[in-house]
Amino acid sequence: MHIPVSHGQLEANLREATSRARGAAVVCHPHPLHGGTMHNKAVFRTAQALSEAGVHALRFNFRGVGTSTGSYGEGVDEEEDVRAGLDWLEERFPGLPLLAGGFSFGSRVALRVGAEEERVQALLGLGLAVSLFDYDFLDGTTKPTLIVQGEEDEFGGGAAVAEALSRLEGDITLRRIAGSGHFFHDHFEELQAVIRDYFTSGPGAVAFVP
Repeated sequence: MHIPVSHGQLEANLREATSRARGAAVVCHPHPLHGGTMHNKAVFRTAQALSEAGVHALRFNFRGVGTSTGSYGEGVDEEEDVRAGLDWLEERFPGLPLLAGGFSFGSRVALRVGAEEERVQALLGLGLAVSLFDYDFLDGTTKPTLIVQGEEDEFGGGAAVAEALSRLEGDITLRRIAGSGHFFHDHFEELQAVIRDYFTSGPGAVAFVP
């Protein structure tokens, strides 16, 4: 399927909630110039976890990836793609709370958009590349925010991310996965469980209360 955007279209896939829908989410993929697509395993597992938590999950390819039109925009133009995804979800599922999330490069783009957008009620970031990007824009957020980090992440391990987040005020929860690198290989079940639990019965559940 494709969703409309100013530069043409975004290739996308919707995974609907497996139970009564309580929300809808965009889930963004890793860096387009380094092989990142919506088919990334961590992104796929995230969509699955959200679906199990009662949240419709929209994965899409950023501009210039797959059959999405446009070209790489250095993480700035991609913010428009995230907003296009949110627009589509808002039209398709009116009244449902929205979540913005992503993995690696996708987390940087989605978290920035989600922190600014009033219609977004919760945030999700996986594999924050704190050695490459800053996340100070999260300072003061009142939106339930889950950060999931591999303890051995090459772009910022659990300790480095904990230190970066400690300087920020807000409703931010960090979950560190022992033994995991950046891509969560061999830790997908744990990743999925952390996300599902946070948005089903953990702090993130409040974002989807009717």
